[in-house]
This record gives sequence, C-alpha cells and structure tokens, in this order.
Amino acid sequence: MTDNNLLISTANIASKILLIRGQKVMLDADLAELYGVETGALNRAIKRNSERFPEDFMLQLTAKEFADLKCQIGISSRGGRRYLPYVFTEHGTIMAASVINSPRAIEISVHVVRAFVRLRELVSTHKELSHKLDELERKVSSHDQAIAGLINSIRQLMSPTEPKKKRAIGFAPWKDK
Repeated sequence: MTDNNLLISTANIASKILLIRGQKVMLDADLAELYGVETGALNRAIKRNSERFPEDFMLQLTAKEFADLKCQIGISSRGGRRYLPYVFTEHGTIMAASVINSPRAIEISVHVVRAFVRLRELVSTHKELSHKLDELERKVSSHDQAIAGLINSIRQLMSPTEPKKKRAIGFAPWKDK
C-alpha cells in the first residue's frame, strides 16, 4: 500500500473504533469485513479458539448496549443477526487475525493496530492539552487576584480622604460638653 492509502485506511479503520464499557473496541462485523471474511466465519473461528480470547480481548454486547449502538451509529434493525455481537479490543483484533490466518487478515491487523495507536496518541495529546489549560487557568486566576488587589489599592489611594477635624485653638465657652 502507498502512504496515502495507508492514511486513508488507518482513518477508515479509526472511524470503526467505538468506546464501549470504557474500552476502545471494534465490532465483529466491522472486523470481519476488514479481514475479508463473513461475520459468522469470524465468530466460529473465535469460538473454536476461545482460550485465546480472555475478557480483556473480547466481550459480547448486552441487548441494551446493542440497541444503543444501533441508534448511535445507524445499524439496521433488519438483518440476520441471531446473537448479540462481539466486540474486540486492540489485543483481540490481533488475536483474531492470527486465528483467521489469511494474508489479508495479517496485513489489515497491522493497520488496525496503527489505528488504535493513533487514537491513543490523540487521547494522550488531549489529556496533555487539558492539563496545560488547567495550569494556565490557575496562573491566570492567581494573576487576576493580584491585579484585583492592585486595582483596589490604587482606588484607595485615589479616593479623597476625609480631612481630620481640627480642634479649635483657644477657649471656646459656647460649646457644650
């Protein structure tokens, strides 16, 4: 693949990565399409090699998660799914490629890993940027407090002070005590 096709492929794959249960995952149907096999064939191969897929590699969606996902990304409710779909983490996608063991699956798995890495880098950059913005906000906040204190001091200096009442000099018999 050329570099341009690689970028398009990685971007296309990245668009298929979803966030479910706090993990970045890919649907079994999307993974099967990328690997060039039927979804059922992928799932059968996975079931034959279930010991290779612990919970942190693959999970099955609940009915509610699948319903929410259908609404979110527009999956047709018509179709031939008898079972709730499986989703695969980054490690699960690599293991699935090894189970399928076709040249296309091996080639595409490299692009899938790159897409997961790219998303991880974006999240890392986002967290770093968020941290820097928080730090800047704290600095500006402390500067704002210092500037507000300076402005108050200047206003106090600018406001005319009431002259002190001078005591009359001499004897003043007309004043009541």
